[in-house]
Amino acid sequence: MHKITLAAAVTLLAAPLAAQTSPQVTNDLTVTMSSQQYRICNDRPARPTWMDEVHPREAYKALTLMDLYELRAWEQIVETGNCGCEIRFPEWEDASEEFNERYLLASPAEHTAAQRDIRQKRNDLRHAVQDICEAQGNW
Repeated sequence: MHKITLAAAVTLLAAPLAAQTSPQVTNDLTVTMSSQQYRICNDRPARPTWMDEVHPREAYKALTLMDLYELRAWEQIVETGNCGCEIRFPEWEDASEEFNERYLLASPAEHTAAQRDIRQKRNDLRHAVQDICEAQGNW
């Protein structure tokens, strides 16, 4: 069994929440970060840097933006019938702009309510999106 050094453990724990990298631990117990590899659409646009650097007490803001981003993408998939990578994983600018206008200064309770509403809308689209994306090999 390998023992991990305190420095390696701290490095792993200090990684940004939901970072777009995955830790690789080698036999010499060094940790390197490599690009995240996905099953589909590996050419996804990088999310806003602040999302990976957000203080844990404000992680709810990043969750709201992630939920909003996915909802808007799913709406486009249903509207266009297209589940191509550029539709499923669009640039972040539009969602970021909407987030800044609607939620940037919102309280944690308002974020919770917004997340609940966004997730409900997303769940309402789930079956349609899944059908479209499965048919196009992008689910």
